[in-house]
Amino acid sequence: MLALTLEAARNIAILAVVGFIALSIASALIIKNITGKIVMILVFAGFALGVWTQRTNLTTCADQVKNKAEAGDTTATSCTFFGRDVEISLPGA
Repeated sequence: MLALTLEAARNIAILAVVGFIALSIASALIIKNITGKIVMILVFAGFALGVWTQRTNLTTCADQVKNKAEAGDTTATSCTFFGRDVEISLPGA
């Protein structure tokens, strides 16, 4: 199974958030029915919030790994991004 690097996961998360925001704006312009607009905006905003939350969790996990590495502990630490393992390179490991 392919593992993502921390930088790649951060970039993917930011691109996904921007994409979902763009899709919500586009759907609001395309869909004429107000109920449909509200539903689509809520769906895409929910997706964007989910991705942003996962990105925040990933950053927190990376900070914990960094603190462990600074303390000299090079044991492997597992972080996940939407259920996928993310490989975080440890200095000296």
